[in-house]
Amino acid sequence: MRLLLDTHAFLWWDSLDCHLPEDMRAAVADAANTVFVSAVTVWEIAIKRASGKLVFGGSAASAIAEHGFSPLPITVVHAEWAGSLPQLHRDPFDRLLVAQAQLEGLILVTVDEQILRYQVPHL
Repeated sequence: MRLLLDTHAFLWWDSLDCHLPEDMRAAVADAANTVFVSAVTVWEIAIKRASGKLVFGGSAASAIAEHGFSPLPITVVHAEWAGSLPQLHRDPFDRLLVAQAQLEGLILVTVDEQILRYQVPHL
């Protein structure tokens, strides 16, 4: 499988947080799967860290590499698609993740019920 981690899933994986459900943890740990982390996740972490809403030590980019995940850049096609999605969820970070999952054929790893209102494959 080709997986795309939602921001909270990446943060939970990185911190070994037990909030990440076991089936998702197993899928991310499975070496047969390719796990992507979007540039939008890194951007969201940086914004929330700068505003004091999130404590995240070190570099998100370094953490992605240390975990063996693949970085997923944001393209203009991703941005355009995200902007054209119906207004089911107002979070621009999540809308971009949905667009990337849809366009790149990725399975979104998330527990966010709002994001699941979109037609997107997910765990």
